[in-house]
Amino acid sequence: MLEQLTVLAPGLIGGSVARAARARGAARRIVLWARRAEARIALAEQPWCSATSETPEEAVEGAALVVIAAPVDRIVPLARQIAPRLKAGAIVCDVGSVKGEISRLGHEAVHGKAHFVGTHPMAGSEKTGWEHGSAEMFEGRTCFVTPADSTDAGAVARVVSFWRDLGAEVVTIDPDKHDEIVAHISHLPQLLASSLCAFLATRDPAWRNYAGGGLRDTTRIAASDPKLWRTILEENRDEVLRALRRFQDDLEGFHAALANRDFLEVMSRLERGRAYRDKFRPSP
Repeated sequence: MLEQLTVLAPGLIGGSVARAARARGAARRIVLWARRAEARIALAEQPWCSATSETPEEAVEGAALVVIAAPVDRIVPLARQIAPRLKAGAIVCDVGSVKGEISRLGHEAVHGKAHFVGTHPMAGSEKTGWEHGSAEMFEGRTCFVTPADSTDAGAVARVVSFWRDLGAEVVTIDPDKHDEIVAHISHLPQLLASSLCAFLATRDPAWRNYAGGGLRDTTRIAASDPKLWRTILEENRDEVLRALRRFQDDLEGFHAALANRDFLEVMSRLERGRAYRDKFRPSP
């Protein structure tokens, strides 16, 4: 059990980290910092919060583990801001969905006094805010742990243990490989859902009233926060562009098969898609 866990900028994921840590006995003391004063007041009233702090620096004092749950463009600046106040040997991790630069620059920001270990739990929803968090958010979900080459092995082991304590299934992987993977299985689906809704918005507005489960299921994540996704796409631009290009090429093949009445090829692609989807492991 950690003596103190600090969560900085607890939104949906950070709030769920705090809830899960309390519910599972992963930390004796849970300290939170939020940028807005009204959020700190509301958080201080939650049973899974031991205390709130007015600044990130105050929040990390005495913490064995710090989880930075800010948007991806704020993770490294926050790591640099808190570095002087971290206790020797403390561990800092993040929950951002891009890992290459964050893992390297985060390591540089705290190196010599503390340890930085990049992490990314594959959990969440289209909703935002700690109010929508859950102590069961990470149960059975994959959590990527993405240490830099020079990251202390003991710190990595402690972070792996922490996420397992929260119920996650941990995969330790190179940060750049992580970014390639999530560009395909997370960032590309977001773009497809958002693009489909943006395209349909140019058609008759009344059509949306006739939508069945197929459109609703396919586009659920289009309701996600555009500002949040802009920062993710900025950070993982190159990998997302490569994934988009490959998908565009494949979609062109589908278009050609249908245009040429090559229904054997159409069926082959539909069958391949169904086979891939059928092999998804059951949702937790």
